[in-house]
Amino acid sequence: MNSTTQYEINELVDGFTLYELKDANTDSLVRICPERGGIVIGCRLHGQELLYLDRETFLNPQANIRGGIPVLFPIAGQLVDGQYEWAGQTYKMKNHGVARILPWDVEATHTDGSAAITLVLHSNIETLAAFPFEFELRFTYRLQDGALSIEQQYVNHSQQVMPMVSGFHPYFATEGKNLTYGTDAATMLDYNDKQKKPFNGSLNLEGMVESAALLDARKPEITFPLTKGRNVRLSYSDQFRYVVLWSVEGKPFVCVEPWTALNEALNDKQELLMVAPGATQNLTMRMEFE
Repeated sequence: MNSTTQYEINELVDGFTLYELKDANTDSLVRICPERGGIVIGCRLHGQELLYLDRETFLNPQANIRGGIPVLFPIAGQLVDGQYEWAGQTYKMKNHGVARILPWDVEATHTDGSAAITLVLHSNIETLAAFPFEFELRFTYRLQDGALSIEQQYVNHSQQVMPMVSGFHPYFATEGKNLTYGTDAATMLDYNDKQKKPFNGSLNLEGMVESAALLDARKPEITFPLTKGRNVRLSYSDQFRYVVLWSVEGKPFVCVEPWTALNEALNDKQELLMVAPGATQNLTMRMEFE
C-alpha cells in the first residue's frame, strides 16, 4: 500500500464540522473540530481509542469541552481572581486562555506521506481584550505511522515582546487512576495543599480534587499505561518543562498535560516564553501508543 492510499482525510458533520485523519496501515484515526477551539476529540492509535470525551459538553457551544485535547494559550491553568497585570494594566482571562474557546480556520490538508491538517487562529477584538498582543497560531496535526504529532507555530504580530504559556490538556480514557509514570521527575507540586513533595514515579489521583505538577524532569517525555501491557508515550519540546496530572472523581479519565509554565505565570512573570516582535515560537508534541 503506497502513501496515497495509506493516508486519507474525510470531512463530516457531528454537531460541528469534523476532519478525520486516517492511517489505514496502522488502524489509526484522529478526529479534529476546528470550530471548537481546534480541538482533537478522538485519537485511535493502533486500534485503541486513547481519549475520553464528554459529548454533552462537546455539543454545547456554550460549554467548555471536557475531553479530547484542548489547546492552552496564552496561559495554562488558572489566574487568581481570573486576572493578571501587564505593563501597568489589569486584564481578565478565563482558565487556560483564549485559544480553546474560539473557532480556528482550516488552512490546508494533505495526504502525501502522512494525513495532515493545518489550522490557524488569529487574534481579534475578543482576544485583545484579554491578551493585548496580536498573534497568529498555526498548528499542523499530523498522523503518520500510527503516531499523532502537533506541530505548533506561535507568531507575534505585535510591536512588543509577547509573553506566553503553551500547553495541552489531553483527557486519556482509563478506569484506573493509580498509575506509574515513566519520567525522571523526582519532585511534584501538590496543588491540593500547595506543597512540594517527593515523586517516586506513581500517583493515585483517586480522591484528589486539585492537580499535581511534576517539577524537575530533564527528559522531555512521559509514559504511562492505558491498557494492560500497552503504554502511551508523550514526547515534546524542551520548553514544556512541566507535566500536570489531574482527574475528576467518578469520571473515567486521567489528564496528563505538558505545560511550558505553571499557574500564575502571567502574574509572577516566571518562565514565560517571550516571543520577539515578528518572531515565531516553534514547539512540538507527539503522542504514541506502544
